[in-house]
Amino acid sequence: MDEPATGPGASRAGVARAGADAAARPGPVRGSRPTLAAVARAAGVAPSTASLAFSGSGPVSEEARARVLAAAAELGYGGPDPRARSLRRGRSGVIGVVMDERLSDAFRDPVNVLTLDGIAEVAGAAGASLLLVRSPLDDERGAVPLVDAPMDAVVLVGCNVRIDPAVAVLRRRQIPVVAIEADDIEGAVPIQLDNREASRRAAAFLRDLGHEAVTIVSLPLDRSHRRGPIDTARETEGIAFTSLERLRGVRGVYPDAVAIETGGSSVEEGRIAGTALFAPDGPRPTAVIAQSDVLAVGVISAALDAGLRVPEDVSVVGFDGITVDDSLFHRTRIRQLTTLVQPFVQKGQAAARAALAMLEGAAPQPAAFRSELRIGDTTGPPRA
Repeated sequence: MDEPATGPGASRAGVARAGADAAARPGPVRGSRPTLAAVARAAGVAPSTASLAFSGSGPVSEEARARVLAAAAELGYGGPDPRARSLRRGRSGVIGVVMDERLSDAFRDPVNVLTLDGIAEVAGAAGASLLLVRSPLDDERGAVPLVDAPMDAVVLVGCNVRIDPAVAVLRRRQIPVVAIEADDIEGAVPIQLDNREASRRAAAFLRDLGHEAVTIVSLPLDRSHRRGPIDTARETEGIAFTSLERLRGVRGVYPDAVAIETGGSSVEEGRIAGTALFAPDGPRPTAVIAQSDVLAVGVISAALDAGLRVPEDVSVVGFDGITVDDSLFHRTRIRQLTTLVQPFVQKGQAAARAALAMLEGAAPQPAAFRSELRIGDTTGPPRA
């Protein structure tokens, strides 16, 4: 039998053999992510079998699957690296959603949340994830969040002309764009709502009841979120597409209607506007058309605080058709707003379907939705 070698050279050879033996044994390298190949070696199966065991999409015996999962648990392997999968497919598997408000404001509006639910429902069923991208308003550098975010497609929610530079960035990246309730954006698939026509129908309903003194409580016309009367100059410089379309719809029936701009879509903003409208020393409208349901609730609250009855003294119409907390009407017999009910979830679903179609190379389908006037307890004829 050979004698074991001695001396410095032998020591170096022993270390080399030990290193080779360690490399041959399966197991994670300290500080590195375990690989699927290492799991396959430990389980004694081919890498393709290990891959199928994780995906659940192929004919793998339960015994082999159990070995693969046990080896993965021992090695600390959590599954295929999504980054590697994205590189192979040439996609991130992500749809970006951009809202034309700061996210802290956007999620106070239930309509945005419900629209996002519709997007997430369709995207999730297709295996896509959503990425909420900060609005360009949130970054002094403008469209920077859109420059390198990993996205396959983008859905713009309620965006206006100010987002044109951001859309240009997306075009350069060749990322498909879908626009929900936006002015015409070149290259973007439109998902529209009949904001102008719906508001005209609400105004015509009040006109048929006999109302002449009608005031509009408007959503913001731009990012300044200023409050106060809307004169011709202010309306002309406004850029918020949805707000302007709803304003123009009412103007088609009441050309000279007073309009009050609010700082956002919230009950408190509606209350602030209503407090000014129902001041004891000024003319009071017999009807108010609010551009969102939460604004309408605030207007009603201000009317009650001013000693007015709804709808006997003032009628109020909202827009959206959201579920309103009954406790907000605890001082009245009101159980349901008169409002324009819009299909917010369906809008989101249509946007996601259009985005996914473009990713598959199919022709995306634009969509246009109609709001329905629902007569509730907050409107009636003006008091004689």
